[in-house]
Formats: sequence, C-alpha cells, structure tokens
Amino acid sequence: MIQNPILPGFHPDPSICRVGDDYFIATSTFEWYPGVQIYHSTDLQTWELVKRPLERADQLDLRGVQDSCGVWAPCLTHADGRFWLIYTIVRRKSGSFKDCHNYLVTAEKIEGPWSAPIYLNSSGFDPSLFHDDDGRKWLLNLTWDYRARPTPFGGIVLQEYDATRGKLVGPITNIFQGSSLGLAEGPHLYQRDGWYHLLVAEGGTGMRHAVTMARSREITGPYELHPDTHVVTSRFNPDIVLQRSGHGDIVDTPDGETYMVHLCSRPLPGVRRSVLGRETSIQKCIWDEDGWLRLHGDPIVPETSVPSPRGLKATVAETTSVRYTFDGTQTLTADFQWLRSPQRDRLFSLSDRPGHLRLLGRESIGSTFEQALVARRQTDFDFDAEIEVEAEPTSYHHMAGLVAYYNGFAYHYLCLTHDEVHGRSLQILSCPGGWPQGKTELTLEQPVIAPQGPVRMKLEVRGAASRFYYWHDGWKRIGPVLDHSALSDESGEGEHANFTGAFVGMAANDTSGQAMHADFSYFSYLPLS
Repeated sequence: MIQNPILPGFHPDPSICRVGDDYFIATSTFEWYPGVQIYHSTDLQTWELVKRPLERADQLDLRGVQDSCGVWAPCLTHADGRFWLIYTIVRRKSGSFKDCHNYLVTAEKIEGPWSAPIYLNSSGFDPSLFHDDDGRKWLLNLTWDYRARPTPFGGIVLQEYDATRGKLVGPITNIFQGSSLGLAEGPHLYQRDGWYHLLVAEGGTGMRHAVTMARSREITGPYELHPDTHVVTSRFNPDIVLQRSGHGDIVDTPDGETYMVHLCSRPLPGVRRSVLGRETSIQKCIWDEDGWLRLHGDPIVPETSVPSPRGLKATVAETTSVRYTFDGTQTLTADFQWLRSPQRDRLFSLSDRPGHLRLLGRESIGSTFEQALVARRQTDFDFDAEIEVEAEPTSYHHMAGLVAYYNGFAYHYLCLTHDEVHGRSLQILSCPGGWPQGKTELTLEQPVIAPQGPVRMKLEVRGAASRFYYWHDGWKRIGPVLDHSALSDESGEGEHANFTGAFVGMAANDTSGQAMHADFSYFSYLPLS
C-alpha cells in the first residue's frame, strides 16, 4: 500500500508525468527560490527531489513579489523527447487584479539544462500544456476577470501553441465555466477513447476544495459535467485525515492503471490550521463502465492508504534525524531554499569561512526584496531543530539566529542581537499573523545576556506549541510558549489568505545596511511524529 501524503509538508498543486518506468511530480514553490520542485519515483511511494529548474535570473527573479505570490501551479509533461514545464509567475494577488505571467521552459533531461523561458500570456494563472495525438499542442489556463461577473474566475480558456514558432496562435476559446461549486482553475486535459477529458480544481483551496471533471468529443467543447461532479473532495467529510483535497493530475502506469495526485492538508486537531501547508497525496483510480474516472475505493473521498501498482512493492523511507553541515562546497543541500532573489551571493556563502554557512544580513525579517534566510520545510507536526551561530552584533539593527517562518507576518525568531543595556544578548521576535496589522512582538521583557562565543539554539515544536532554548551549561528555556499554528495558511483572512507552509531555518538581518554577517556551523532537524 502507498501511504499518504507522499510529499509531506509544503508541496501544493502537483503535476505528474511518466517516462518509461520513471514518474515525475512538479509542485509549486511560490516565493521560495529556486523555483518549482521536481521529484522522481519508480514506485509512486518513495520520492526524491531531483531538480529545481528555475534557478537563474533569466528564468526567475521574485524580488518584490507579495507573500504567497511567485511561482504557482507548474505543469510538467513529456513529449517529442523533451520535458515541457509550464508555470505562472504571480506578481500581485491582492485586490481586484492578478498580475500573472505564464511561461514555458524545456529540457531533454530532468536534470537540465533547462531553457530560457518563453513568454506565453498573462490572462490568468494555472496554465497547462496538452499534447494531442495529432501532434498539435494546446495551452489551457484560468482566465481572470477583474470585473467579477459574477466571480473573477472567468472560466478555462484554450489556445493552440505553435512549438516551431514558440508562440500561441489562433483563436482563444472559453471551453468550461465549471460546476455550481465555482472557482474553476488548475485545468488539465487528457484524451481517452475518443473523448477529451478535462480535469479542474474548484471551490478555492480551502475546506471546500475539489477535483471536478468534464468531457467532450471536441477539444473546444461543449464539455459535459461528470455525473458525480467531483472525483476527489473532502468537503463532505470534515473528520477524515486528508482535508482540502483538490487540484489534481492523473497518470497511467505502464500496465494501464490510473493514479491521481492531488493537494491536501492535515489540519492540527482542535485548531483546524494547516501548519504543514498543502501537501501532495495520491489516489488509485478506475475508469468505470460509463467511461468516467472515479476513485478506486469511495467514488470521491481521498484515502490515506491506497494500493500500489501491480507488480510493484512500495517502500517507505524511514524517518530519521538530519544534521546538515557545511563543508565549503558551493552547493546547498537540496532540502534548503531561500526567498525570492536569484543573487544568492548577496545572501549567503559556503566558502567565505570553510565549514560554515555565512549569511550576509540584508533587510528585515519578512522583507519581500532581500533577506538572508536559508530554511527547509517543516514536514512533521512534532520536531526539534537546532543550530550553532557565531556573530558579533553591535546594534539592535543586527540579528541572527534560528527562525520558524511562514511569511512576513507569521514567524517566531530567536536571535542573537545587541541591546544598549545588556550588550550582546538574545531576544525573541514573534509575529503571529494578522496582515496587514501584524506587528513584531518582543516576547522577552528584558533581553537575555548571550553566552560568549558561538551560541547554540534549539526550537521544540509540538503541534500548535513551540518553545525556544539556548545552550549555557545545558539547554535553558527562553521565552513563552508560542502559537505555532499561526504559521499556517489559515492565519490569513479573505483576499489575504495564504498558500504556502511553515519552514524552519537560519536567518541574519541588518537593517542598518552594514550587512553584518553570521556564521552557522550546523543545522539539525529531528522529526518526532
């Protein structure tokens, strides 16, 4: 059996394809850099991160984008001996407008090199590329209607893509308005038994989320709605483990079995907040006698355990502690990302001080332009994280330390800083959400004088509670119990709702502009759940 979620932690909007016996999943990365996560598997259970293809300034520069903007909903396909990756860069999501631009990059191998981007359009988000049996290629995307008649989700539009000329050609056709649930987005198109099957996400990405299907004999429609409307949703089952299920994509095994990957979340009990963000799960599907796709078990309810493909035995990787050290190479381990900027040399170095990760303090914690923050996803409800940091702050403008981070208005940060009275000291900066009124709180009435030399820090997270510690002849608790559930999608409200997930990592900030540096000798992550 395959155990869900197959990609725990922040892994939303999965797109899947198969090449021979190899499966690949691409997921959204939003404001985190490099862009798009691509995973590889041969059994649909065990997945390895193999590439983040948007890694150069000519492909991606996200400086200035709002929280939860950036790279949305990639679509990964394979045709004509190449991988094709379609993605959106969202520059703005608040207010009536969405400033979003759709691009295509290609590569012969998943490891790259990946091409410079080809601009496609800016009419909406969640684009996908469909390769028809006759050799033609078609781009689909949601079209955004700022007039909101009656909603800004204006339907799914279709236009032909000319690969030879590298541009969209021909008429634009609005092929699907969705079901009564509304908010149709995330389209994918498939051809089977003389039908074009259209799969879309509906209901928004919260608790009403769903995967809806329709089909047509002609690619431009009209499309008839699935008799069950939805193929996957959790909206009628608020007590099951996998909530917010929606935004899916399907793939066939070499033996003709069909599987669907989809996003989901596992809210913390009691608070109904998804600290781990939107994750990726998989469901086994069947094509019924009426020619419609349905889940292998319950027709629409996602399951936490599903059968493996015939002839394959799923292997489950053991959950182990990870201790990251920095040996002077020029490459961060694949678990880590940073925020927005393609100019990594302005943020960190692995060679300035051998055996250490040096962060160069730039703007404030939460800046949408340049902040030196290197972090990994929180993938467990209960975990311990630990660092050792060395820095010489001489002003309250200087900060460096251990941070649990969701976005610019949701974080908990134990930092080594400077106080006019206490000198070199420890302070906790906390922002428990509440955009745009959210303000950083100093949770200690008085800073704690820091030990001499390198300072070890630890964060314990147990569900919705987090606690900081520092080492001084043993671990010493510092500060109050903090609300870790604030680091979640649901801590936003209305149009300022969020779509990512919690990270934990290392940060350095210098709001004086002097770029104080901080050196980290290790980072460890110990999962306990």
